[in-house]
This record gives sequence, structure tokens and C-alpha cells, in this order.
Amino acid sequence: MFARFLSRPDPTSTPPSTGKRLAYAVGDIHGRLDLLSPLLREIALDAQASHPKRRPLLIFLGDYVDRGPDSRGVVDAILKIEAAGAFEVAPLKGNHEDALLQFLADPQIAASWMEHGGAATLASYGVQPAAVRSDADSWSKVRDAFEAALPADHRAFYERLELMHVVGDYAFVHAGVRPGVSLEDQAEHDLLWIRKEFLGNAGPFDKVIVHGHTPSEEPQFVGNRLGLDTGAYATGVLSAVRLQGETQRLLQIRAPRGASQAAK
Repeated sequence: MFARFLSRPDPTSTPPSTGKRLAYAVGDIHGRLDLLSPLLREIALDAQASHPKRRPLLIFLGDYVDRGPDSRGVVDAILKIEAAGAFEVAPLKGNHEDALLQFLADPQIAASWMEHGGAATLASYGVQPAAVRSDADSWSKVRDAFEAALPADHRAFYERLELMHVVGDYAFVHAGVRPGVSLEDQAEHDLLWIRKEFLGNAGPFDKVIVHGHTPSEEPQFVGNRLGLDTGAYATGVLSAVRLQGETQRLLQIRAPRGASQAAK
């Protein structure tokens, strides 16, 4: 476990705050249950030691599935921590969950989903992808097999994911927000997919945006946003942030050397 306090780009500015709420946000997981499990244990220990007056909040920024080896296990782990009741859990929708739902609705989008790691998700549910990506009949059968293999609580999980969660001076989304548009008026496509326009904007948003979606070697805190996607499926580094009042602390789990390549 690696942890460090984050320094603000402009220490003279008013720092964002959660009020008195203790909140944790976890970046893109992409099937890396081997990283998520120890991170959740460390978060639980930290929350117990913090003795918050309210139940701590645990936010997941989306992209639980695809690319990594255990998408099903990741969802099981989140459902388990929800059921335990020690945290208020707020799982957000990522573009990869959106692709999964689109495949269930229309198997003809299979080629696009497979290009972005969908085969690993199918495999985690015991479903074999079609041999030919252009074979429409085969993909319809794969969709039917996936529907049959998908536990009811997993289907419900994917369908109930939030697009945004707001705590104090922070707004949590998967990809980002469109500059110049209020948080209430953001389009779902932007919340799940936006990159260039959001990342290149230096001006303030309505809130400090905590997001994933765009991987970087290190979490990015540039004043108006905090990016937590450190490419866990490829790098073996899963990042989270602990927020309480004006305090920000980075939490990370790093896979043993060589484990990242084995998990691809």
C-alpha cells in the first residue's frame, strides 16, 4: 500500500472541502480484482481508524469491466461491500459499462466492444466470444449466452449505475465534464467519454471534478480536477483518493513486479 498527501497547485487559493464527510474515490479497475481487494481492505482499515460520525462514502468512478482478467469478481466485490453496510457506496457508470449494456441491447456492436476489451468480460462470465467478428448470427447467440450467464444482481448493478455524485466542493464523474455547461445540464455522452475539451480546460468548473477514464502514470491534480486512472489493467497500479474536509490523500496498490503483464 502506498499513500501520500496531495499538494495543491496553488496553495494560496481556497482549498476544496467535503465539509466533514469522509469520502474515498477509486479509479478505473478494469477487471483487476487482485488490486481492488487489497485496496478495499486498506480503505476499510483507514475508515475504522478515522471514527467518522457519518458512514464513510465510497465512490467508484466506473470502468469495472473489460481488459483485465476478472470483471465478474470486481462486481462481486463491490456488491459485497455494499451489502456489508459499513460504507455508503456510490458506483458510477463508465463508458465500458455503457458498451456492455449496448451489447446486451444490440449484439451488432460486438466488434466495437471487443476492440476495447470486451472479450475479457465475456470470459469472466464463462462465455466464449464468436470466432468471427462480422458473424451477426454468432454474436446474437453470444449475447443470449451472456444474458443467461449474467447474475440478476450483476445486471441490476450495471443498469443502476450513477452518472455523477456530488459531495461538498467535489463532483465525481467517470470521464469529465464539458466546460461552460452546468453540472445539471451535462450530457451523458460527455460524462462517459469526454477527454480533450475537458482535460485542456484550465478554468474553474462548478466543482472540483474527480474522474477516471484517461490513464496517466500518476494521478493528476491540477486545481480544477483530480484524475485517478493510472491504467491498472496494464500498469498494475490502482489509485484512489481519501477526502475529508480540506485534506486529500492518495492511496495506491501496486502489483508485484511482473504481475501486470501476466494480467493483460
